[in-house]
Amino acid sequence: MIGVDTHKYIHVAVALDDFGGILGADKFTADALGYEQLIDWSMSHGHLLTFAIEGTGSYGAGLTAAVRRRDIGVVEVMRTDRRDRRLRGKSDFLDAENAARTVLAGNASAIPKSADGVVEMIRTVKVAKDVAVKARTSAMISLKAVLAQIFRGMST
Repeated sequence: MIGVDTHKYIHVAVALDDFGGILGADKFTADALGYEQLIDWSMSHGHLLTFAIEGTGSYGAGLTAAVRRRDIGVVEVMRTDRRDRRLRGKSDFLDAENAARTVLAGNASAIPKSADGVVEMIRTVKVAKDVAVKARTSAMISLKAVLAQIFRGMST
């Protein structure tokens, strides 16, 4: 089991055996090269892997896609309960370990969204529309400001 705590620039991974023993832990960059290095690193700990990834829809989306392309199992893990984090301490390595332990214990089994298909196409169109509406509004405000300045200049 490979637990991964995802962040904008780095991902922290912890490898556990079937009994919960820690096999290794490391940090990887959150880019295509880092994803490949993380997957290769995880393969050195065994071949029947499952990734337990926090944030599969945000910072972990790229890693999730890379893991799926290699035909490796992925389970989405919710962030650890705040109360538990306060009691046990907070670190990226602990978060990654907790992600893996959550799946080993059977407390997480959510399959991450695939980010493709009709819903993703609609989401992309909506984002484009929202950007266009915002640009239009900004242009209208600028145009009104210029016209107001012109009319003020004509009245003096």
